[in-house]
Amino acid sequence: MTMPPDHPRPSLRRPGRKPLIVWDVVVTSILLTALAFVSFAVSVFGAFLVMASDPCGSTNCNNGLIAFGVLVAMGLPWIVFVATVVVAIILMAKRRIAFWVPLAGSPLVVGAWFLGAALASAGGPVG
Repeated sequence: MTMPPDHPRPSLRRPGRKPLIVWDVVVTSILLTALAFVSFAVSVFGAFLVMASDPCGSTNCNNGLIAFGVLVAMGLPWIVFVATVVVAIILMAKRRIAFWVPLAGSPLVVGAWFLGAALASAGGPVG
């Protein structure tokens, strides 16, 4: 059975489904890759916060707070990064604009380092 020449060809796309936004997928992927590098750099700099205990010597320092600050500065950027990737993937799967997600996640990644630095410096010597 052949279709008449004026009959429209069947579409492979599901009806009611939005088309894929290719430029958004490309830009979001590039930005997520850049955010991975930023998360790595911030995490490495977080390891250097352990030097907040250097001036302690025999003075009173809160070593637990310094260690917690280092862990926050090293770990929280990766938690924010993973959350950013998950949200971006969900938005792209729903065929919605997602390039803004890594842009919104980048200040949170950097802010996580500053939170860890504030905690580590709060545990340093008092006087």
